[in-house]
Amino acid sequence: MIKTGLTILMIRMKRGLKIATALTIITLFSSDAYAETTFPFKFGFSVEPASTPQEVSSSIQLLLILTVLSLAPAIIIMMTSFTRIIIVLSFLRNALGTQQMPPNQVLIGLALFLSLFVMTPVINEINTQAYEPFNKGEITQEQAFRNAENAMKGFMLKQFGDDEKELAFFVSLAKIETPVRDPMDLPMTVVIPAFIINELTIAFKIGFLIYIPFLIIDMVVSSTLMSMGMMMLPPVMISLPFKVLLFILVDGWNLITQTLVSSFIT
Repeated sequence: MIKTGLTILMIRMKRGLKIATALTIITLFSSDAYAETTFPFKFGFSVEPASTPQEVSSSIQLLLILTVLSLAPAIIIMMTSFTRIIIVLSFLRNALGTQQMPPNQVLIGLALFLSLFVMTPVINEINTQAYEPFNKGEITQEQAFRNAENAMKGFMLKQFGDDEKELAFFVSLAKIETPVRDPMDLPMTVVIPAFIINELTIAFKIGFLIYIPFLIIDMVVSSTLMSMGMMMLPPVMISLPFKVLLFILVDGWNLITQTLVSSFIT
């Protein structure tokens, strides 16, 4: 009897809650005074033609700013030292055979801060040559963009050194008149892809040199296990501690950092 009474009570409470909820919703949408208090703004969407050229120019500038912000990660990756650093660190982790150690977040964070260190002179040049004069009204917006572009272009062109075959290849594809008197006059559409290919080439060369000592350890461990008849034991299980020990003894992180930073011609 008690259970039956509780069940009937619960059913009535649920019905009452549903009725109260329905009445509240009806009251909210039917009461003009409450609606005015809750929604004091007029909602709507309309497309009207621009009445002045200034409005068109402002809309285009806003669109360009949003486009640049959306492309910011690609700009950071492709126009700075980040590509070379992260590829070399990935090669190092694969050569050690430590799987996901260090984690991707640590490698990317280290690459970002090393890139910030390497790019500090370029950032300072952009600040002094482009941002501060534009902020003071000494130069126009177009001149500020041109000065910032020249700073980035100068950094990228310095990384080619004496080997400019990638740059020459894209110059020939773009059908630009040769010989080029001043590489700074080349468009960014030529310099950026040549810079990316050059960075990939340098990063793979450094990665190859990193692989050699660890590959020797793997070969020695594998041949030793085979000579002892322990072919069922995975060589990686034995070689991994020796590779980590070698890396610690030679102060590997310091050497890798010095190599990466000094590899950029600034």
